This record gives sequence, C-alpha cells and structure tokens, in this order.
Amino acid sequence: MPKTAKAKKKVSKPKKKVASKPKQTVAKVISKGPVKISKTYVPKDTEKYMCEKHKVFFRMRLTEWKKELIKANNEALYNGSMDDNNISADIVDQANSYIDSNVEMKAINRQIKLISEIDKALRRIREDTYGYCLDTAEPIGLKRLMARPVAKYTIAAQEKHEKDEKVHADD
Repeated sequence: MPKTAKAKKKVSKPKKKVASKPKQTVAKVISKGPVKISKTYVPKDTEKYMCEKHKVFFRMRLTEWKKELIKANNEALYNGSMDDNNISADIVDQANSYIDSNVEMKAINRQIKLISEIDKALRRIREDTYGYCLDTAEPIGLKRLMARPVAKYTIAAQEKHEKDEKVHADD
C-alpha cells in the first residue's frame, strides 16, 4: 500500500454496557395434582410419616369434625333460645331450667374451644408441622393422632405439660 493512502480505520462507537439480568434458576416442580384418597382409607405405619395421603386424611377428618361441632352448636343454641319462652312460675322448675342451660352453655363453650383447636391443627397441616410435637419436634404418632387429631404433643411431652399445669395451679 502506498503511504499516501491511509488505511481507514473503522471508528466504532463505544458500546453501552447493558446490565445483564441475574440468572434465575427455575426449579421444576412436578405436580401430580391433588392427592385423592378413598373414604375408607386409613393411614398406615408402613407409609412415610405425614406423607400427602396422611395430610389429606387428617384434613378431611378435622374438617368434617368441625362441621359436625358447628352444626351441633347451632342446633343447641337455637333449641336453647326456644326454651326461654317456657318460663315456669315454680321456683324449682326455674332453678332446674337455669342449671340445664348453664350446663349446656358450658358444653357449647368447650366445643367452641375445640373448634379453635381444630383450626390450629388445620393451620399446622398447611404449614407442614402437623403430626410433630410442638416441644420436641418428634413425630406424635399415627395412633395418637387417630385417637386425638388435634394433638400437639407426644404423650411424654403432654404428660410434662399437664404436670407443669398442676404444679402452677397449686401455687
């Protein structure tokens, strides 16, 4: 090339740095859909503890129990309000009626507390903590949960709590 002819250089504009997006890892979630169990299904010790079948079983059982309690409470409250119209002139009958309604209200209050415990158990199922002791995080056990679906503690932890409550009640 002759000296007079200069090689033309391409002048490139400075490239703007484009902020690259951070790489996001996408976890593939393989969903088999909701777990379905038969109405006669009973959790087995041979299955993995608190597998999806167990959770579905206890969720259904707790939900059904809650519906029954609410229905019974509503009927008791409705029937109790109907009895108020039947006021007797006899003081003994009035006393009996008062005692009966007082006993019935105590039963309803116990059931309301039980409904609250059922709601807490359902919340623990959603949070994947159902079936495990709140103190020790050990499995409560299927037999205990079958007998008392709202159980929060293992038998040993429950006994300890009851002992502590008795000690504090004596103070």
